Amino acid sequence: MKARFARSAAPLGRARRASLLGFLLTLLATGSASAQGTPEQRKACTPDVYRLCAGEIPNARAITACLRRQKASLSPACAAVFEQ
Repeated sequence: MKARFARSAAPLGRARRASLLGFLLTLLATGSASAQGTPEQRKACTPDVYRLCAGEIPNARAITACLRRQKASLSPACAAVFEQ
């Protein structure tokens, strides 16, 4: 039974990661010209999305709204991405 669960859970994990990556690219692409979604910027916000807004994945708009609501709790690196 465990093997069946592990096998079915793997695609969900990949889908969530892909959705998160898509969200971060969208978030960073809609910022100013200086925020083009570099790997460093995506790396800065990924932990905050999982920590603060995991329940919103894969809804990109909901994640963006959640991160904006949680601005005071963002890591300094991710907060800098939103300020650009």
